[in-house]
Amino acid sequence: MKTWFNNNATHLAIIGIFIAITFIYFPPAWQGKVLYQHDVLQAQAGQQEILEVKARDGDMPLWTNSMFSGMPSYQVLIELPNNIGTYLMRGFKSVFPHPIDVVLLYLIGAYLLFSVLRVKPWLAAVGAIAFAFSSYNFIYIEAGHANKTYAIAFMAPILAGILLAFRGKYLWGAVILALFMALEIRVNHIQVTYYLFLVVLILAGIEAYGAIREKRLLAFGKAIGYQLVAVLVAVAVNASLLWTTYEYSKETLRGKANLKTENTQRADNGVSRDYAYHWSQGVGESITFLIPNAYGGGMSTRLDGQSNVAKLVMNKGADPAQAAGFAANLPTYWGEKPGTSGPWYFGASVVFLFVLGLIIVPGRFKWWLAGATALVLLLSFGRHFPLVSDLFFYYFPMYNKLRAVESILIIASLLIPVLGVLAINEIVTNGASVKKLDRKLLYVFYGVGGIALLIAALPDLFFSFKSSNHQAMTQQYGQQLQDNTFANELMAALVKDRASMARADAFRSLLFVAATFALLWLLVKGKLKAQAVVVMLGVVTLIDLWGVDRRYLNDDRFADNLQLTRQFNPEREVDKLILMDKDPNYRVFDITTNPFADARTSYFHKSIGGYHAAKLMRYQELIERQFSGAINEDVLDMLNTRYLITADNENNQRIQRRSTAVGNAWFVEKVTLVASNEEEMDAINAFDPLKEAFVHEEFKPLLDETRLSRPENATIELTSYRPDHLVYEYSAPRDALAIFSEIWYDKGWKAFVDGEELPILRANYVLRALQLPGGNHQVEFKFEPRSYHLGETISLIGSIILVLGLAAALWFEFRQKGEF
Repeated sequence: MKTWFNNNATHLAIIGIFIAITFIYFPPAWQGKVLYQHDVLQAQAGQQEILEVKARDGDMPLWTNSMFSGMPSYQVLIELPNNIGTYLMRGFKSVFPHPIDVVLLYLIGAYLLFSVLRVKPWLAAVGAIAFAFSSYNFIYIEAGHANKTYAIAFMAPILAGILLAFRGKYLWGAVILALFMALEIRVNHIQVTYYLFLVVLILAGIEAYGAIREKRLLAFGKAIGYQLVAVLVAVAVNASLLWTTYEYSKETLRGKANLKTENTQRADNGVSRDYAYHWSQGVGESITFLIPNAYGGGMSTRLDGQSNVAKLVMNKGADPAQAAGFAANLPTYWGEKPGTSGPWYFGASVVFLFVLGLIIVPGRFKWWLAGATALVLLLSFGRHFPLVSDLFFYYFPMYNKLRAVESILIIASLLIPVLGVLAINEIVTNGASVKKLDRKLLYVFYGVGGIALLIAALPDLFFSFKSSNHQAMTQQYGQQLQDNTFANELMAALVKDRASMARADAFRSLLFVAATFALLWLLVKGKLKAQAVVVMLGVVTLIDLWGVDRRYLNDDRFADNLQLTRQFNPEREVDKLILMDKDPNYRVFDITTNPFADARTSYFHKSIGGYHAAKLMRYQELIERQFSGAINEDVLDMLNTRYLITADNENNQRIQRRSTAVGNAWFVEKVTLVASNEEEMDAINAFDPLKEAFVHEEFKPLLDETRLSRPENATIELTSYRPDHLVYEYSAPRDALAIFSEIWYDKGWKAFVDGEELPILRANYVLRALQLPGGNHQVEFKFEPRSYHLGETISLIGSIILVLGLAAALWFEFRQKGEF
């Protein structure tokens, strides 16, 4: 053991430095404070019912009624007790508070990748810092995209496992790949995994080409075989998650539409093109890789009291505080996105090193890094470069299920530092053999530094600093201020401030490029030793990226736990009043906010709305047809909407108890068969849900109309409520059709009458229905998806195989070295 520590002292020291860096960056985190993150708060609201059931029953339900009238809890909160990844993530998070845990995973995962690339430890540490502190890695943390950040953190070690296998370390490569791929899938951000898969395909193609040329196809085939086994093990570990997600996705917005749509750009079984491309990276906006504020920063970027806007407002008679407050509310971002949290900044020094790597790094691995980076850049442009984007959107499998295509730049944020570090490594190890190295270094400095210098000196020559809605904003301010001249002056001042921001950051980037060039120049000329240069480059890179990251994720974003808890205290009088109703299952519709993009109501009540990207397609269609204009009261009734929350012009909130809500279940007098989904949707535009139900003809074989009768003196009542297990008692003289105010989903729900299973019909487009036999009986709905329960068994087997594989790799390693 002592020998092992001695051999790995440098690695352990570097990991210790990583821990110190994260603790220095996030002092509030280890002081017990937590990040105020909008998306996390929304997620917590949607998870509340699930957590309450777990606290009461000891296990989490697989269904929740807290959002969108009911949906599977797979994408909201799920435990997966047979998945080893659950316990690995839980253990790591228990040691390191959030977001320290995420940044540590960024650093350690990238450090592993650079070590596999045969880069010396301190240079590997520089590469890890360059990747970890890339701006969007921190912006995603600030925004609350927790699953995405963990998925990003596992990209580098996955590549490390793949490269180990290609280099002949088959067992270790397979084990590392299986472990981190299992974790990647477990954190459940398919989009990140998909993007990584795209560039891995390119890597495999380049490796195959090299194997053919070098006549080592057997070794290549062996490496691929080990990797396939590793991926299969990782998939097995996550069987219950993947199976349920795949099954559910086909019924969501990512699946096939049930109704005709006017959007002709919608791909089959995917999201619409406009929806997918809504957040596309502007072509010119890519300059932010080098100059962060070239496009005005993000929506949270604020002008101060020294800005041109503030000075103009003061000249009009406002005091300094008023002027500063007015300036702070004007948008500095002027790019083509609907909005952005901040720029994609990879670091001025990192970009300089990347360009240098394109010139001096030899071998096919460089061409993979360059080609993959070029591809993801073109794909990130989305609607701004449809030649490539549309090719993938319409023809590449599953690509049309993804949105916010700019997020593919997370791949570039890893590949660009990799090539940059390889450039340093090439100078350190083979600098003497690189022809005209000093001249190449100068040319890159002239090119990258020259771009920064030109923008610093003449920003208006390259950019207009006017957003696409510049004229509309001018007219808007003219109307508000009743002074068109002042509005034009105001917008001109805003343009000047944007140009000043770009100029300041261009000078800043020029300084970091110059510092990086100077260090490498001194190394090439033999004036400084390699280790000193590497350490100083690490410091330069960290200072550069740290400074930009603090603009978006800093101590001000943290709050006391008690302060965040108050976000969900029933401080609103309306919530307190509604909660006095102890009926276990009724719904609430809150129209004081955007009900279908806000989950706050779900924290307290079973909501008609919510906040989630994976709504059921049928429910989304119901929202679009029945709630996009006037609210359909009949649909509210059939969804058992007992309470409506409204607000007047002074934002005084009121509740309305809706006496027409039909309850948890009821018998109908009439059943009307409809021939299509369109007809079924149109039928509920205006109807009496207590009297009539509409059933699609596809369910006609399950319906015996000859035995149905008017439900005179029939009653049905919910007697036991758990989201995934509902129990009703009913009495009916003859067979009758019962409608339940529960969302229809045929991938796991089963119905039983006195223990005997009955087929579930769909009624009124989104609800469940049963033809019930006459008499006094008990009805049970149970959500028992085979995909989850069988998937958990497979997951347990996969987890055992993964542990055994890791143990075998360690045993062989220590046996070979003759040490523990």
